[in-house]
Amino acid sequence: MNKSFLKFVTDFGPLLIFFIIYYKSGKNLSVAIPPLIIATIIAIALVYFVEKKIPYVPLIGGIIITLFGGLTLYFDNPIFIYMKPTIVNLIFAIILITSNFLFKKNFLKVFLQSAFQLNERGWDKLNFRWACFFIFLALLNEIVWRTQPEATWVNFKVWGILPITFIFTAFQVPLINKYKL
Repeated sequence: MNKSFLKFVTDFGPLLIFFIIYYKSGKNLSVAIPPLIIATIIAIALVYFVEKKIPYVPLIGGIIITLFGGLTLYFDNPIFIYMKPTIVNLIFAIILITSNFLFKKNFLKVFLQSAFQLNERGWDKLNFRWACFFIFLALLNEIVWRTQPEATWVNFKVWGILPITFIFTAFQVPLINKYKL
């Protein structure tokens, strides 16, 4: 199995399953969340089966989806699933902001140095931009779920965040090229 295809399926398959079941169930989060959790666990197991390791980001994502999805179902309150993207993005931002100070390591560099090589100034700038972007996504999620109907938030979660992230990533190419080793 092609690694890129596997990554795509395991990253976006559970979200697509959630989206389809949400709409087929008459926009019912309680019906759509269990398949999301199960599909996420299967995706993590599939990655482990193929690669013999589980990358940290999908593992943490799976734990958080299971936790917040479970809380949503247990308390019958969608606020937990609505706030999951906010909390996850803020955690990522805090990790990127504090990693240099607490651990004397640029965590973005740790995760991406195999993809491209930058000088330290480039890594610091890219790290700062991603931290700001994660804060932006957290704020945007808060605005959407607090001001829009649930179906709009689901559409934003599935079809809005990904294109925004791709666009942001594309805008980082000049910085990457400028500080490339």
